[in-house]
Amino acid sequence: MKTVALLGPTASGKTDLAIDLASRYNAAILSLDSLAIYREIDIASAKPTPEERGHIPHFGIDVIYPNEHFSVSTFIGLYREAQAYCSAHGMPLIIVGGTSFYLKMLMEGMSEIPNISAETKAYVAKILSDHSKAYEMLYRIDPEFFKTVSRGDRYRIEKGLQLYYETGMAPTHYFLEHPPKPILQEVALFEIGIERTLLQKRIEKRTMAMIDMGLVDEVAMLEKKYGREPNPMKAIGIAEVLDYFDGRLSFDEMRDRIIIHTRQLAKRQTTFNTTQFPEHIKLAADRLSGEISKVFER
Repeated sequence: MKTVALLGPTASGKTDLAIDLASRYNAAILSLDSLAIYREIDIASAKPTPEERGHIPHFGIDVIYPNEHFSVSTFIGLYREAQAYCSAHGMPLIIVGGTSFYLKMLMEGMSEIPNISAETKAYVAKILSDHSKAYEMLYRIDPEFFKTVSRGDRYRIEKGLQLYYETGMAPTHYFLEHPPKPILQEVALFEIGIERTLLQKRIEKRTMAMIDMGLVDEVAMLEKKYGREPNPMKAIGIAEVLDYFDGRLSFDEMRDRIIIHTRQLAKRQTTFNTTQFPEHIKLAADRLSGEISKVFER
């Protein structure tokens, strides 16, 4: 099965290029995006519409609801689902999305976690009834693991304690004895290169389009249905609208803040893609299309 991964900062045109290639080469698409995975977050995520997706099989879009948790393992499961589908149908796979961290984890792999028994889950749940005590307990068990876990990160505290009580090993020790194994072993890696001024204009244009499409109404619906606690409610494009609701930003300030924060995100994404992946082809979208086509036509 031929697999291509397409990198690039937000608003660089990854989605359009992926859909064009998938349509021409009868490929499926796996989205690695931390917002597109949520149902009902349609405008803020800038996910392709059902009409844009057309007949192309998509994975990683509209999978869970905003109040449901996901982790790297969720995307690993989605990759395996997409891989199985493509293998069964003789189709290539295009992996695309702004959250390149998940692609890096697919390429580098993760340590296999043992099944956690119901007894261990119940025992750890009892400990977590006193969150502060659970946090201090994890620190005593594994100071190294503790350094990577914030006091408010209930999910990782729970998983760290479950691993310890299930295996009798501190998480750091367990991961040393169970090193990660690559999950995605053969992939052709490409990146959209885009001039900074052009990207800034694209970000501004996309932000205006999202607002015209009803971003404010979408965030109002999400807040009413899910409150402000779920992680996606802190995402760019949602957090600024909530500040507008609270009177901390005017409408114009809200729009400008979304643009600024999106530009900052794009800069971080570009740095990550440059420093965290093996050497790969990086070209403007129109030239990159031809290079990717060569992979599918071999």
